[in-house]
Amino acid sequence: MLGALAFLLGVSVGSFVNVVADRLPGGRSLVRPRSFCESCNRTLTSLDLVPIVSYLWLRGRCRHCGARIPLRSPLVELFTGALFTLTYLRFGYSAETVVVCAALSVLLIVTLIDLEHGLILNVIVFPTMAALVVVAPFWSELGFARPLLGSLGMPASLFNSLIAGAGAFAIFLAIALISPEGMGAGDVKFAGVLGLMLGFPGVLFALWLAVVTGGLVAVVFLLLRKRGRKDAIPFGPFLALGAAVVLLVGADLSTGYQEFAARLPGFWA
Repeated sequence: MLGALAFLLGVSVGSFVNVVADRLPGGRSLVRPRSFCESCNRTLTSLDLVPIVSYLWLRGRCRHCGARIPLRSPLVELFTGALFTLTYLRFGYSAETVVVCAALSVLLIVTLIDLEHGLILNVIVFPTMAALVVVAPFWSELGFARPLLGSLGMPASLFNSLIAGAGAFAIFLAIALISPEGMGAGDVKFAGVLGLMLGFPGVLFALWLAVVTGGLVAVVFLLLRKRGRKDAIPFGPFLALGAAVVLLVGADLSTGYQEFAARLPGFWA
């Protein structure tokens, strides 16, 4: 029953994620006006806005003018519901679930906006940084942080998060200065956010996963001639993917690392 509630909450949050991704890039308010059809400008009623159900009932079209509703809307709602359900199954009815669900929602918003507009907005980055600084001192009480940080004998503390955030920011800033065309300022600030969010060594796992997956996708695009060597590929989604993996299975990654290191004589674990 609680898993079903987590899914329903997730699809509802996913509906809001869609609103944020649609409105923030244009500097529009998230509150006013009420949701409306972009084609006919008619205000949508509550029956038009039931997550997933309304899209299926209306067969993917506006009830007033028949314009197509972007498929992205129900897909994001469904995906967010799945993420919330996985989070609940992973952490149960706990503080970890609340924190991870909130973090995953931010990661999804960043992903959508970067994919569609090539932007990682300050209006998302800076408030997230502030929230993470407030939450970080309490992370020693959260199960998802303790296995990662405890594996290297480090406390899950504000100091750890600040060091991880500053380190990730510095690494990406250096890359951006060396190769401005390959790394944007938004990616640099977002890397700092991930450091605050994941601490050390969690951020290292996330950045490594981002680089590997981003590199593989870039190679595939080149082979398929979907992108040229000088064409930019948004890196924010890969950073978000790496962070999401660490948030959901970071403790398992840490345990696997320790087991692997233990098999190598003289290897520092």
